[in-house]
Amino acid sequence: MSFSCLISPIRRAGLMVVAGLVAAGFAAAQSASSPAPSIDQFTHSPFSGAGYSSSQAEVSASGLQLAEFSLPEAANPSGSGGAGGQYGQGGESRGGGQRGLFHHLAFEAGGGFNGPVGNDTPYITWGGNFTVGAGFHFSRVFSTLLEYQFIDDKLPGAFISAVGTQSGDAHFNSITGSPVIDLTPKRSNGVYLVGGFGYYHKSTNFSDYECCDLYGYEVPENVLTITSNQWGGNAGLGIYHRLGGTYGDGASQLFAEARYLYVHTPPISQNNGLGTTELIPVTLGVRF
Repeated sequence: MSFSCLISPIRRAGLMVVAGLVAAGFAAAQSASSPAPSIDQFTHSPFSGAGYSSSQAEVSASGLQLAEFSLPEAANPSGSGGAGGQYGQGGESRGGGQRGLFHHLAFEAGGGFNGPVGNDTPYITWGGNFTVGAGFHFSRVFSTLLEYQFIDDKLPGAFISAVGTQSGDAHFNSITGSPVIDLTPKRSNGVYLVGGFGYYHKSTNFSDYECCDLYGYEVPENVLTITSNQWGGNAGLGIYHRLGGTYGDGASQLFAEARYLYVHTPPISQNNGLGTTELIPVTLGVRF
């Protein structure tokens, strides 16, 4: 076989190889420009890469709008804590206002003893007292109370004998308005001024002993009662010790006070009179 005869088959084979390489390059370029279809994870439908990007953008925008309208903004923990502190301290909330009003209310209860002074000494002697009151704290310095007080005193033996009976006592029932002025409002132990003016009912009773009760003891039987109704007043000084509070500044306090009491009862020359009454009631109690 001559060399010229071999050229034609070799040329044909080379052309076939070149044609194959060109076809492979064209197929690769076509694959790069048009990728294979994929399946969307939400719709399970085929779409192109460009379509997928557009759908993702729409889904993201819709989700953002839904989040803005359906999800409230999370509360600030520090902010809610601050609001709670203001409520607990009686801020502008309704609960704080109610507690603030209650904090202004004032109450007291106490008891003690009392003795006579002045010209009334021959007609009355020592005894005891009981006091309750309620009112309002206008400020840390000034308060006012409506007080009820009951006083029970014995009568001197000489006075009882002069009347011709065996025993006797004097009772006072009073209702007064009493202002209280705290002279040391920022101290746990302090001093205050107190006074009062109002209505007094005095009842003086004379009794004889009669025999006898179920146990064989003599019992007093009232034989004479003298009553009178008049205005009276009192004024005095007290000390206190605050209870509770972080620095001894609680609203409750123990108190001890002494007042001068003046009641202008009718003179002894009248049927219902035993002269002016002057007493010094000393009272121990609690106030809040």
